[in-house]
Amino acid sequence: MSSNPPKLSLDQLKAAGRKAVLARGERAQFKALLRNGERDIFDAIADPRDSIARLKVVEVLEAIPGVGVTKVKAIMERADISLTRRIGGIGSKQTLALRNEKILNRVNSKAEKQGTLIVMSGPGGVGKSTITSELRSNSHIWISISATTREPRPGETNGVDYYFLNDAEFDEMINRGDFLEWAQFAGARYGTPKKPVKDALEIGKHVLLEIEIAGARQIRKVAPEAMLVFIAPPSWEELVSRLTARGTDSPERRAARLALAQEEMAAASEFDEIIVNTEVHEVAAVLLSLASSRQL
Repeated sequence: MSSNPPKLSLDQLKAAGRKAVLARGERAQFKALLRNGERDIFDAIADPRDSIARLKVVEVLEAIPGVGVTKVKAIMERADISLTRRIGGIGSKQTLALRNEKILNRVNSKAEKQGTLIVMSGPGGVGKSTITSELRSNSHIWISISATTREPRPGETNGVDYYFLNDAEFDEMINRGDFLEWAQFAGARYGTPKKPVKDALEIGKHVLLEIEIAGARQIRKVAPEAMLVFIAPPSWEELVSRLTARGTDSPERRAARLALAQEEMAAASEFDEIIVNTEVHEVAAVLLSLASSRQL
């Protein structure tokens, strides 16, 4: 039996090259987010992308502000992690040991209270993503990144806006029980990775999930302590105006969105709170106030 490696066709070689370039770009982008304090090592551990799993633990730790070479070696020794270990090879005991390293958590001290799980939903076009963007820089809240099988829209970045997965990758996460919830919406699937949500809540951060109605209903069943918030438009007419003004949709797509929006508006009574989105800053402030008032 021959031990020679299989020969790849020209198309296969090109595809492998494109995949390698994409992986390098994803790793470089993630390390840039680490250096800016927008991500931490626990985000890396929870990231479903193979490109991030292949990052060396040393690379990730050294990219974190305030963690120098000496501290990196000490942290890895205490967590019993070899200097050659990659992120994808970190076990649960090692993750727990890293959790005990105060400098690695993006909060200044260990939280005495668990954060509030905020589930924000509402009809398409109501401004949910704008509200999420407003809250993104707040140090008291962690924005969950959903996984999806849909294609990226212009300006969206993998690992920042969504984890863009193919159907096989999404199925694998379902089979492993990695999702807190998942649902089909507008021809694609969306899901909330479970572990990073749990980890953020345990260190005292409020966690915001921006998800569809079907996903919110699932959260109600698996996490009844969550605060479900429905974002409503100032009026139906304004929502129609927002939906029809989108230049990326065909007439048929706009009609389908309007029909779906009517169904979504009818679900408002299922939520704990209803907030009318008249001004983004006010909605963000109300969400944080409600979350803090429910914190255990």
